[in-house]
Amino acid sequence: MAPVNGIRVYYAIYGSGPPLLLLHGGLASAECWSAQIPAFAAAHEVIVMDSRGHGRSTRDARPYSYDLMAADVIALLDHLHVRKTSIVGWSDGGIIGLDIAIHHPERVDHLFAFGANYSVSGLKPGAERAPVFAAYIERAGKDYARLSPTPRDYEAFVAAISAMWSTQPEFTPAELARIAAPTMIADGEYDEAIRREHTEALARAIPGARLLIMPRVSHFAHWQAPDEYNRAVLAFIDAPATGR
Repeated sequence: MAPVNGIRVYYAIYGSGPPLLLLHGGLASAECWSAQIPAFAAAHEVIVMDSRGHGRSTRDARPYSYDLMAADVIALLDHLHVRKTSIVGWSDGGIIGLDIAIHHPERVDHLFAFGANYSVSGLKPGAERAPVFAAYIERAGKDYARLSPTPRDYEAFVAAISAMWSTQPEFTPAELARIAAPTMIADGEYDEAIRREHTEALARAIPGARLLIMPRVSHFAHWQAPDEYNRAVLAFIDAPATGR
């Protein structure tokens, strides 16, 4: 547990090599990366963390925001003396990665953002009622009860996160155009929550960004097709520099 930014953040480190930070999605925890950590730790120092109020990490009275959670990440990296890292972010983790790449470009080596939106206009209505997404929310509740220092507060936690989801993020085209790190914008063919055209627009808005739509998977590709997901991440993160 690291004391950062007024809270206590859970983190773990696996393997050695160039740093690779994994940022989980909303309602989840670092445990969501169990199928990725062994593959990535073979050649990287893999850092996982629980976002504020998620998993084992605590929170304070400040409302959730992507800027605040990005500040937590930077504070943890400072605590660990990690100057620069590649970032793999899923869903909210991808949005946090975008925030860091915009506001702290010197800290990002590569960014792989899966299932991220840059505006609330990119969300599909009623995504939480899709069967797979609803099953995820139920599973996340059980994990919260097992991991959280406030195990009985899941409904309040979901309400607080949902309030953030209803208004954030709202990155401007000018902000996205400032992203300098090599970036992969990725999503599943059947994402329950993010509009395909929004994902494509996000990739176009970031200079030089690549677009990957993984077939036969949804918002949860890292669970549904972990081998393909891991190969896609490593092929991008470990690709030779192109001079960009």
